[in-house]
Amino acid sequence: MADHAHNLHAEEGRGRPFGVITRGTTGYNRLRRSDRWAVHHPRVRELLLGAPSPLAVDVGYGASHTTTVEWAARLRTVRPDIEVVGLEIDPERVLPPQGGVRFELGGFELAGYRPQLVRAFNVLRQYDVGQVEQAWESVLRRLAPGGLFIEGTCDEIGRRAAWLLLDEHGPVSLTLAWDPFDVAAPSDLAERLPKVLIHRNTPGERIHALLSAADDAWNRAAGWEPYGPRVRWRNARQQLLDEGWPIEPVRRNLRDNILTVPWDAVAPGA
Repeated sequence: MADHAHNLHAEEGRGRPFGVITRGTTGYNRLRRSDRWAVHHPRVRELLLGAPSPLAVDVGYGASHTTTVEWAARLRTVRPDIEVVGLEIDPERVLPPQGGVRFELGGFELAGYRPQLVRAFNVLRQYDVGQVEQAWESVLRRLAPGGLFIEGTCDEIGRRAAWLLLDEHGPVSLTLAWDPFDVAAPSDLAERLPKVLIHRNTPGERIHALLSAADDAWNRAAGWEPYGPRVRWRNARQQLLDEGWPIEPVRRNLRDNILTVPWDAVAPGA
């Protein structure tokens, strides 16, 4: 029986997929917040639209094909001809093609592919923190030129999510996204931070400073609560901008509450 505990350890090389078998839990629309963000992100859109034959790879799709097929459908709103492959390290989870997606055996070595876009959600959360950068490097060196990697985590039904966008040089940004009606304060997202940050939410660390500032702004925006949590968050978010936090602009009306900052704003200290 596979070890489903946290802090799993994988070995790279030896002619086999890089990774370990994780719990593999999934569900319909669990990754919708990341999917919506991705298909509207200027850099992701430019990458997909500019590639002659774009390829996207979903690493560790779990015990069901559901979220990979949903991801493929959303990516095809940007690029209808995109090829999507789902990789799983557990041979028993490899499925026949369905929903316009191929499913194959593989892990962070990407099964020999060189995709434009890679996603790994709720995978590295279960690994030892010391292996996170090794897994990142394995993916990043195999990306097509200009390729991007989305790595993150979410709760069981996708109401709270956090993810990193990485390029060939490493992490670019952190995004927190949540159901406006499910979260009492922005710091509730702390339990869903990516593995590289989840244990860094302590005084003196940048991620702790960001979440504390977001909570303070949220509390000061309490007067907007009668207009709903989306309006309250917009006000809190503007306060963070006024205080100098380098928050990425929101270019459209959103159903989610979202906070995106450059990696330098939250990168762990030495």
